[in-house]
Amino acid sequence: MQTSAPTLNSRFKVVQYDEASPEVKAIYDDTKITLQLPFVLNWFKCQGDNATLLAGNWAKLKSTLMQGEVPNVLKQLIIYNASKEKGCEYCAEAHGIFADSMSKMINDNENFRVTENLDSPLIPESYRTAIKVVTKAALHPSQITDSDFNKLKDVGFDAQEIQELMAQADLVNMLNTMADVSGIKIDNELIEAKA
Repeated sequence: MQTSAPTLNSRFKVVQYDEASPEVKAIYDDTKITLQLPFVLNWFKCQGDNATLLAGNWAKLKSTLMQGEVPNVLKQLIIYNASKEKGCEYCAEAHGIFADSMSKMINDNENFRVTENLDSPLIPESYRTAIKVVTKAALHPSQITDSDFNKLKDVGFDAQEIQELMAQADLVNMLNTMADVSGIKIDNELIEAKA
C-alpha cells in the first residue's frame, strides 16, 4: 500500500490535495471553508480515493455538526466526550482541539479549557446534561429512555434541538468508525495549533 505521508499509517490510500481529482478537490475546498481550516483533515484525505463516499460523509458531517440550532461548541464537546469514552483517539483529539478553541464562548478565563471542565459548574447545566445523555446514546442507544429525553427537555432543549442532539450520537459513531478502521493519526497541523 502506498500512502502520501508515511506518518499517517492509514489502511486506506491517503489522497493529498495536489493528488485529488477535481471532484474531491471541490469537497476538500468546502471542508476547509466550512471548518475554517487552512488544510484538509486526515479524516477526509483517507476517503479521497472514493469521491462518492467522501461526498456522502461530508454532507452528513456538514449538516449534522456544522448546521442547526444547537451551538457548535456543544456538538464538538459531545463528539469529543463520546469519542474519548469509545477510545477513538483521532476523534477525541481532533474534536477536543476544536472544542477548546471555542472555550471563550463558555468562560472568559484565558486558561480555561472546556474539555478539562466537562463536569464543572462553569459549563452550563444544559451542556453537561446533553453531553451525558448523548454520550450514553452513542455508546448504548438501546438504553436511552423517555427519562433521558425528559432530562434534555428539563434543561431547556425543545423537540427539534433534542433530535439534533441525538443526531450527534449517530454522527460520532460514523466519525469514530472511519477514523478507527482507517488507522489515521491526528493531523500535525492540529497538534501545532493546540501548542
